[in-house]
Amino acid sequence: MSKQETINSKIDRLNSEIEWFYSDSFSIDEAFEKYHGSMQLAKEIENDLNKLKNSIEILNEDFSKA
Repeated sequence: MSKQETINSKIDRLNSEIEWFYSDSFSIDEAFEKYHGSMQLAKEIENDLNKLKNSIEILNEDFSKA
């Protein structure tokens, strides 16, 4: 069973991908593919954060009933 990637590691990976656009390695030929991959990763992070937010809201609701 593989361990799921954490939100922090995804954010670090996204930051690295964004840095590529400002690096000397930038290539217009690779830019579209990198951009598309970065957008997908950003959507994954957003989904992960929404799930975390929902879990926190459920916990807060449970604790407020106690």
